[in-house]
Amino acid sequence: MIRLNDIIDWVLSYHPEAEITLIEKAYVFSAKAHAGQVRLSGEPYLMHPLEVAGILAQMRLDIYSVASGLLHDTLEDTRTNVDELRRLFGDEVSQIVNGVTKIGKFEFSSTEERQAENMRKMIMAMANDIRVILVKLADRLHNMRTLSFQIPEKRRVIAQETQDIYAPLAGRLGIDWIRTELEDLSFSHIQPETYEEILRGLAKNEKERERYIREVIGILQGKLREFGLEGRVSGRPKHIYSIYKKMIRQNVDLDDIYDIIAFRIILSSIRECYGALGMIHSIWKPIPGRFKDYIGMPKANMYQSLHTTVVGPHGERVEIQIRTDDMDRIAKEGIAAHWVYKEGGAVQESDSKRFSWLRQLLEWQKDLKDPREFLETVRVDLFPDDVYVFTPKGEVKSFPRGATPIDFAYSVHSAVGDRCTGAKVNGKLVPLKYELNNGDIVEILTSPNHVPSKDWLKIVRTSRARTRIRHWIKTEERERSIALGRELCDREFRKHGLSFSKYLNSETMEEVAQSFSFQKVEDLLASIGYGKVSALQAVGKFTTLREPEAEETEGTKDVPPERVERKERAGPRGGVNVKGVPDIMVRFAKCCNPLPGEQIVGYITRGRGVSVHRVDCASLLASGFERRIDVEWDKVNGEVHPVGLVVVCANVKGMLAAISGTLSNLDINILEANIRTRLDNRSECKFVVEVHDSEHLNRAVAAVRKIKDVLEVYRSSTLEIH
Repeated sequence: MIRLNDIIDWVLSYHPEAEITLIEKAYVFSAKAHAGQVRLSGEPYLMHPLEVAGILAQMRLDIYSVASGLLHDTLEDTRTNVDELRRLFGDEVSQIVNGVTKIGKFEFSSTEERQAENMRKMIMAMANDIRVILVKLADRLHNMRTLSFQIPEKRRVIAQETQDIYAPLAGRLGIDWIRTELEDLSFSHIQPETYEEILRGLAKNEKERERYIREVIGILQGKLREFGLEGRVSGRPKHIYSIYKKMIRQNVDLDDIYDIIAFRIILSSIRECYGALGMIHSIWKPIPGRFKDYIGMPKANMYQSLHTTVVGPHGERVEIQIRTDDMDRIAKEGIAAHWVYKEGGAVQESDSKRFSWLRQLLEWQKDLKDPREFLETVRVDLFPDDVYVFTPKGEVKSFPRGATPIDFAYSVHSAVGDRCTGAKVNGKLVPLKYELNNGDIVEILTSPNHVPSKDWLKIVRTSRARTRIRHWIKTEERERSIALGRELCDREFRKHGLSFSKYLNSETMEEVAQSFSFQKVEDLLASIGYGKVSALQAVGKFTTLREPEAEETEGTKDVPPERVERKERAGPRGGVNVKGVPDIMVRFAKCCNPLPGEQIVGYITRGRGVSVHRVDCASLLASGFERRIDVEWDKVNGEVHPVGLVVVCANVKGMLAAISGTLSNLDINILEANIRTRLDNRSECKFVVEVHDSEHLNRAVAAVRKIKDVLEVYRSSTLEIH
């Protein structure tokens, strides 16, 4: 059991002039604050802060870190507040304790590697004082040492979090002894049976392994002396979790792992390292592909060492690392070691420089008499360009610094971004221009009728948000321009006695669009709306390309009815008889699409028989009277006629089913349907249906109008619905 005097002795051993009164004061305060509290083990709660402070003292940290270790749970588990800590212990201690408390509140629920990486980065980004992370690691280490007192379910959750977050974090900071202990402790709770199996396997051969270690060390030390090299040789079994990972990676059992023992030779210079390597290869056969020169080519984290695996005594594989004292110290205690070495991922140059600088700071600390000179000034934003926030479900998302809730909304889904009306951060409403901070929990508020604003482009930071906003603005402007272009054309066509809606979807209008180098009529309308093409130009082009049916209404006085082409036919064509002219080809005009029961009149076309129009057809009214001819409906039982029907309704669920059901009840078949949502959030449903006559159609229109949320129903002048 650790005591306060032990901690003070450790601190004085590396910092003889330390003002230990701060540590003593922190101890007294912590004892009072945690009075009456006990841990699950039954021990007084004060034992935990003492153990944490002891770990920090073993790491040779300054008195502020050690004092913070004694106080690290006071904000979370007692009635102490930050102001009280600041008043009694100063800014440094209060900031460290507050930082540790904030990190402790995070709940990590995903084991996905990307999320784990974001979580690690967020913790480091929040800790602008590196001591916050060091105190948190010491806290987690002691909690893991006493984890067996927790219930099994909680043990597994805490162990998994430690394996995913804190062990890699310790490795990234180069505190290798904490990393390996956290990994083994986590493994023992996550897979206890496998852990015990490996432990038993190692214990079975422990004496033999120790004898083998002594034998190899003796051989290496003797050979070093023969070659005139002075160095230290050590050997130890690899830690259990690393053995397990090797078993998984190689897909073998424990008995088939040959390089369980790792030997290390520490020498004075780089020249001696290469000399020792040559000596080892001269006495034992190296295994091909297992030699790595990290001195000549250091890793991205500046890790340096020579690695070789040889066939040693008794045919056993032996892994040997050769390095200098400085290299060994960096490898074991440097802040930034193992970014790539152990995690196997790539590292950006900026990250490498940032962590190398931190590692160098730790190296300088070794030469300082007062650790405060080093640590009190180590306030660094490890990821100055990034901010890490939580979704309401606990997922971590990364954004550039200065990002807003709008960036967050578009990262969830483009539809969420488009409909974003506000945001809650940490449960409180914030403006959309609010800049996200590390650790914020962000919730987006939406409205189905809300749309993006151009002003958003001034405050968003992510390219995704900017692209989606610009896309929406461009789409909206195009739709507005199309609507304006349609209105201008409709007005100009009426001036020339023409119905624009009639010809909108015609082949002639497509030809007009193509004549202006547009692929679609919509493109032409948008251009007219933008003011790049005038509606008058479109009308002029249309009159020159007008389709044959339009030309048919232009009367010529020299074509008498008797000269209309006649053809053999078995009966009345299309249910229409032409008075006084039997056996003549008859067709219904597409411009008005007449139905039985409506007043009709025939028009003699050029070489295409008689075209049947409604008497109020605009095209017919614009034509001469000379080529008109009387026609009448000929009743044909069961015959149906296609007709266009337009329904404007609210954009609500189930409308299409209600409309189709109503038409079906009237024995009306739907041939085609096209539904689109307009800018006013209403749906425009266009149908081509089959009816027997005009009365049948009128009944359908009346029935559909009675449907709830139907706003308008009318007959379309065309059968084109796309």
